[in-house]
Amino acid sequence: MFRFKDRRQAGQLLAERLFKYAGAPETIVLGLPRGGVAVAYEVAVKLELPLDVFLVRKLGVPGYEELAMGAIASGGVRVLNQDVLRQIRISESAVEAVTRKEERELLRREEAYRGNRARLDVKALTAILIDDGLATGATMRAAVTALRKQEAKRIVVAVPAAAPETCDEFRAEVDEIVCAITPTPFHAVGIWYEDFSQTTDEEVQQLLKAARQVKKGGRKGDA
Repeated sequence: MFRFKDRRQAGQLLAERLFKYAGAPETIVLGLPRGGVAVAYEVAVKLELPLDVFLVRKLGVPGYEELAMGAIASGGVRVLNQDVLRQIRISESAVEAVTRKEERELLRREEAYRGNRARLDVKALTAILIDDGLATGATMRAAVTALRKQEAKRIVVAVPAAAPETCDEFRAEVDEIVCAITPTPFHAVGIWYEDFSQTTDEEVQQLLKAARQVKKGGRKGDA
């Protein structure tokens, strides 16, 4: 089964699936931190579209943090995975405690990535939401909910790899879903990358800066 070499290659291949958006007016590429920004950078440069970061944080089950019981996004949006909550025994106060913790981290990242730049205004824009993959989709659902609340005109979710059932579920939730590969069994996003090393805050900052330079007419090569 095919595996991506790294997020850079994944973004380049994903851009080919999104080529109809190349140079489209009132369209923006939004990367979910951190790994999604590395993929989104390649898409934005290839399609000559602006790039920004869209802040979302997974709400992990205490003791089993990789299991998402929901997610939060900028703008005070919280989405809970009721299927997971029905399967585990966790108090409402514990859910609130995890939410407060992740809200603090979301705010920290907002300040780290955006600095003194104004919060993104997506109203009346086509937003192409990108992550490095979709497993349960909890994080992406929070992002989609936040964009709807902010009145984005059209929402496109695009990922290099996704669980087939999750990709199918999103067809009814967004205007368009693009999943480059949907292997079965899926297991986890990282399996479908040869290099799935963690993307750092510094790398996210560098990619966002490089993308702004490209839009200003700088080089369109590597970050």
